[in-house]
Amino acid sequence: MTTAAVVLAAGGGSRFGGDGHKLLAPFRGRPLVAWALEAADVLDELLVVTGAVDVPLPPHAREVRNGRWAEGQASSLTAAIAVAATRGHDAVVVGLGDQPLVPAEAWRLVAASTSPIAVATYGGHRRNPVRLAAEVWPLLPSVGDEGARSLIAGRPDLVVEVACPGNPADVDTQEDLATWS
Repeated sequence: MTTAAVVLAAGGGSRFGGDGHKLLAPFRGRPLVAWALEAADVLDELLVVTGAVDVPLPPHAREVRNGRWAEGQASSLTAAIAVAATRGHDAVVVGLGDQPLVPAEAWRLVAASTSPIAVATYGGHRRNPVRLAAEVWPLLPSVGDEGARSLIAGRPDLVVEVACPGNPADVDTQEDLATWS
């Protein structure tokens, strides 16, 4: 059984403001996205969905270009799932490129679940990353601006929560960047 880490890094980052794309903004001495990529790079393969901006990838990461990124997050998840299926993975663990404080241990813990859907929790609150077994891939939305959220809400019988260390804060604005830097 193999599991791919999927980092969604395709969006336009329109709420960020300022010069440049948020994923490339300096955060603790490196581009913001570098933290998520490093943490996710602990599973069998690292898939990085890109679109609005080119992000610096680790040498062994597989880029998944999403030309439909402006249509919403579902298009990025669909692109990643298609590649994961082609590559023969049994599950994916999906996280966001703008969550620099989610550690590798959270990715490992969520990946270790055998539930069809496993959701990381931090202090009892559900956040990313999320494990999606191949059996639920056909149930995921293919359009819109949400990934697995509607599936998780609609099929609680498939979901387990996994307590994780770290901080799931995402950087959406300049203020967020300043707060967490």
